[in-house]
Amino acid sequence: MVTSYRGFTRFNQQRNSQMAVNSSSSSLPPSKTLLDVIKSLDGVSTEIVDRSKTIFFPGDPAERVYLIRRGAVRLSRVYETGEEITVALLRENSLFGVLSLLTGHRSDRFYHAVAFTRVELVSAPATSVRNAIEQDASVGLLLLQGLSSRVLQTETMIETLTHRDMSSRLASFLLVLCRDFGVPGEKGVTIDLRLSHQAIAEAIGSTRVTITRLLGELKSSSLLAIDRKKITIFDPIALAKRFN
Repeated sequence: MVTSYRGFTRFNQQRNSQMAVNSSSSSLPPSKTLLDVIKSLDGVSTEIVDRSKTIFFPGDPAERVYLIRRGAVRLSRVYETGEEITVALLRENSLFGVLSLLTGHRSDRFYHAVAFTRVELVSAPATSVRNAIEQDASVGLLLLQGLSSRVLQTETMIETLTHRDMSSRLASFLLVLCRDFGVPGEKGVTIDLRLSHQAIAEAIGSTRVTITRLLGELKSSSLLAIDRKKITIFDPIALAKRFN
């Protein structure tokens, strides 16, 4: 059973609430953003990572903090059985790789971070970020706001992957993409990512063949359209109701 019908509205309410918090924090200068903070730190660097390329592996030293400037990053957990489960799909301006900041000492990476699309990343040494927090409390608040969004994204993906039925899982995942990457238009909500069937399959633990078949069924039901690997959901609520 898909809970995304009610959840789709809830996700948007939470997202709007988070935006309101960001805009109403009187202790922060209006123009100050996470990108501004990271770019101002010692040792900052910018890099381009092609789709499907690894940013860091589980067990790698947690030496840098990353901010997505463009594109999307998939965080997954690899288990002893070899199964890899997606725990978050991060959008632009999302922060990740911050475990060492939370623990207060150098740690190893807990997740596998992969470029879900071609991404532009801005990163800085964890020590520089920690020093900035100690020197300016507003920086810590800004980072906390970014982390709260990250937690919501993880909870959403966990909810999506609890669906055993792959049709329901795909529908939930598409609604997540609508929320985080959707651009409203005359025909519906277009997911602003170029998504291959293989990429979707990897994200939700399916196969390319299965995803191709299920997307074909959704197209035949006039629930979505695909043009140049961009998916448009005509009515997200109708999609959610279909599997509710």
